[in-house]
Amino acid sequence: MRTKIEWRASLSAGVGPAVRGVSLTLVVLVCLGPVLWQLLTSVKPDADLLRLPPILPEHPTSAHYRSVLDHSPLVRNLLNSAVVAASATGLAVGLGALCAFAVARLPIKGKSAVLGLALSISMFPPIAAISPLYLLVRELELRDTLAALILTHTTFALPLAVWILTGVFRQVPRELYWAARVDGCGPVRALVSVILPPALPGVAVAALLAFIYSWNEFMFALTFSATEASRTAPVAIALFPGLHETPWGEMAAASIIVTVPIVLLALVFQRQVVTGLTAGGVKG
Repeated sequence: MRTKIEWRASLSAGVGPAVRGVSLTLVVLVCLGPVLWQLLTSVKPDADLLRLPPILPEHPTSAHYRSVLDHSPLVRNLLNSAVVAASATGLAVGLGALCAFAVARLPIKGKSAVLGLALSISMFPPIAAISPLYLLVRELELRDTLAALILTHTTFALPLAVWILTGVFRQVPRELYWAARVDGCGPVRALVSVILPPALPGVAVAALLAFIYSWNEFMFALTFSATEASRTAPVAIALFPGLHETPWGEMAAASIIVTVPIVLLALVFQRQVVTGLTAGGVKG
């Protein structure tokens, strides 16, 4: 016969996985709940949007997606968002890599001050800077241009890139850098040819986070844009409501369309992101 200890051990072995499974299911539902609700709303007919039940649409429709793609400037807004996010990401990662490399490997003074300044900028509330930035953009005659959004998004994404890439470059063995210097490489050549290849997963993490920030940014995009020439997708969705009614179906469809590129990027770079987030076993 089994002893009490064996019974307790077998009970714990059975309850543990069950509790973990239930907890994981709840976490997934909490995270994906709003997205799933938007997806259901986007395929519901207008008659079913403001009544429950049914939760699941009895007759799914693609009318909201057709309306958004055919009768709204969302496609142009998506192109604007892509140009702004890609440009801001490239600038943030490029400039951030140079700064992070200098902080991580070069013998310069004031490294802690540089990182502290980057942290203070990232903690600074953007709403407090919106008025002076608007005046600056207007004086530079950049209002209602993509350049204004690119520069602004780069400014606020750069501190995050510096922080992430500094930690990533510090994990690359120091011997690689000095071996490259002995072979005649300058600092920039050593960064590009020796440091960046093993640090690509961390660079992918920084680039993805910068892209997501720029893609979803709303406040600056709303303030600095006046027409469809520079309006991004989040602003376009916010301006969907009409004078007498709110097109919930079209807004839900547009939000799903805007979310798809981010999901695809995360899936494409999933392995690099996981590797970059879990790196840290080797320290320089």
